[in-house]
Amino acid sequence: MARPPHKRSPQALLERALAEVSPGRGVWVALSGGMDSTLLLTLAAEVCRAGSTALHALHVHHGLQAAADDFERHCRALCRRLGVPLTVVYAQVNACGKGVEGAARQARYAAFAEQVPAGDTLWLAQHRDDQAETWLLAALRGSGVRGLAAMPAQRQYRGVTLARPWLGTPQAELAAAAQALADEGRLDWCDDPTNADTRFERNYLRHRVLPVLKARWPHAERSLVAAAEHMQDADALLEAYAAEELAALQIGDEQLDAAALAARDRPRQRLLVRTFCRRRGLATPPRRRLETLLAQLCAAPDAQVYVAWPGACARLWRGRLYLLAEAHRAKAPSWRTSWDGRAPLATPLGDLDVALVAAPAQATRPLTACWRRGGEVIELAGRGRRDLKRLLAEAGLPPWERQAVIVLWAGDTCVAALSAPNRRLYQAAGWHFTAGAQRSHGPRC
Repeated sequence: MARPPHKRSPQALLERALAEVSPGRGVWVALSGGMDSTLLLTLAAEVCRAGSTALHALHVHHGLQAAADDFERHCRALCRRLGVPLTVVYAQVNACGKGVEGAARQARYAAFAEQVPAGDTLWLAQHRDDQAETWLLAALRGSGVRGLAAMPAQRQYRGVTLARPWLGTPQAELAAAAQALADEGRLDWCDDPTNADTRFERNYLRHRVLPVLKARWPHAERSLVAAAEHMQDADALLEAYAAEELAALQIGDEQLDAAALAARDRPRQRLLVRTFCRRRGLATPPRRRLETLLAQLCAAPDAQVYVAWPGACARLWRGRLYLLAEAHRAKAPSWRTSWDGRAPLATPLGDLDVALVAAPAQATRPLTACWRRGGEVIELAGRGRRDLKRLLAEAGLPPWERQAVIVLWAGDTCVAALSAPNRRLYQAAGWHFTAGAQRSHGPRC
């Protein structure tokens, strides 16, 4: 992993970062209005103008303090002066279970994903001091290798490149550059009054802990950042190893071979489950939840093991480990809707891009869609009347998916069954599923 270079001017670092932006793509700056991000946008405006690159600013208004409106006004005035388009997002911060700092960070990243087009690059103003604080916080929370890797200089986030051009630069160097521009009348910024509030963990480290460490070890920040870089290397190696292992364990999109996973030693099991969750965009299980899951990998084939944690869950069934989004836990208690047979079909599981057509002699409109309730019978071509429950069991559909099967009715006749995403299970004789994109070609009988 490339390291941010040291002892280079803040502007030179931005020029180097701009060279890594994909041709034809834009650059965004996360603008809080504080000194670091104001300096970043000011210098980025010069660099992007010289490089003929489109530049945008993004300000997230958290509404957590009285000064929030002042920060927004400052950002608007700055962007008008620089000629940079500004997007302001008014975020709802829910601190329940995360703390204010964690909830605010989550709100910012949600704004990044919603506002920055995929393929563009977002520059963040974090510096070496921030990296040292992040490493200490991770260590104090008992984080593993990935947490101790702290902040990467660059990574992908939902199609957007997040880059921190100044991650290897001491904050003192940025402060000196900002002050030089301020002395020329080219820069001013807002001071966040909460930065001095040591009730917040990061502020406590910044004002109470790090000064003591640096008094004893003058190069403490540099050493902490070096430790983070070592952990980034270790994390990259573990990720590569896990990808190779998962290729042998994976069955389908969301399943692992439970017996093969159980044959690995416990550290490998932890790594593989966490990596598989991350690769699927799922929250990783906390240590205790993970240990509960791993202890049941060898459960009997007919056992239905279920382990849940915030944002995801795991199930064991017939020797397979399923790692699923939280939405798979349960369906809505009741749901029923009319449908014209044309895509999309709006359901609590999302819009299904599927159409259902029938032979002219059997066409009936409208159709009715609802959850499977039990007792449904469907007339299959060449097989006669079949109980849907037995068909689902024969097809090997996991029990929790059987609870979220959608049944389609034409009057009192069950004519089809399907599940998300667009999984067409059965259609009655004379009825046929077709993809929504194909409906312009007319019905297929």
